[in-house]
This record gives sequence, C-alpha cells and structure tokens, in this order.
Amino acid sequence: MIRLALYQVDIPQNLGTLIRLAACMDIPMDIIEPCGFPFDDKKFKRAGMDYIDYAALHRHPSWNDFLAWRNTQPAYSRIILLSTKATTPYSQFQFKPGDILMVGRETAGVPESVHAHVDDAVIIPMYNQMRSLNVAVAASMVVGEALRQTGHFDRA
Repeated sequence: MIRLALYQVDIPQNLGTLIRLAACMDIPMDIIEPCGFPFDDKKFKRAGMDYIDYAALHRHPSWNDFLAWRNTQPAYSRIILLSTKATTPYSQFQFKPGDILMVGRETAGVPESVHAHVDDAVIIPMYNQMRSLNVAVAASMVVGEALRQTGHFDRA
C-alpha cells in the first residue's frame, strides 16, 4: 500500500486537503511535526473536517521519530520525495507497493539532512519555468499515479 507523509506542513488548509485525499483514496498518512501553525486537537479536527474520521493518520513529533517508526515497518521500504530539485519526472518513475510518498514544507521544502535519508525523488515537470505547484495539488498528482501503477484502483 502507498503511504503519504507530510514534512512539517505550513498551511492548515493544505493539511485538510491532504487528509481528505488520504481518506478518499484509502491510504495512510503520516504528519511529521512540528507544523508551521499551532496544531492542537481542535485545529486538527477542523483541518480534517469530517474526513478525519475516515483517514488513517499517524502523527510523529519529529523527523527522527518518523525515521525510527519507519524502521519498525517492514511493509514500507522506500521514501520517495516530491522535490523541485529532482530530475526524474514522476510519470517515468516506477512506484511500488510500500512506497512512502513525502512532500515537504510549502515554504521551504525539506532540508538537506532529510534529502540524505530519502530513497529517491521525483519532480512534476512544469512549463514556463514555474517554481512549483501547491503541495496538495502536487501530492494528489503523484499519489494518483502511484496508485494507478500499483493497482490500487483495481480494488475500488
């Protein structure tokens, strides 16, 4: 099964959109804190709206906690980062069941220390030298392709 990981998300509305994506696509999601906004239970519920009850969410207090958790999860073998610094287009990448698709902060991506721990990175090619898409839009595109490649939609 594909998983979605959010690294220190900055914008609560993007968190809400991605919780909805995870619930609707029936994929687990990891939230790697700290977030760029106060993230208490009330705000967590508001960000996820009524979809939060259908999403399999796991909060990690830090990047190191996420890595430690991942090391206990044999079903999840690779972290694939969506990055504007990558060279492989996501549409040419071979996704596998057990991949964790990770997006970085909207304002800064991920630091080099995180880049050093990912297994691969993919890019969404864009026209006219545009910098980047909204993180929720980018995640949706790549999650959709990964789910298509791994036969996820065949079970719906």
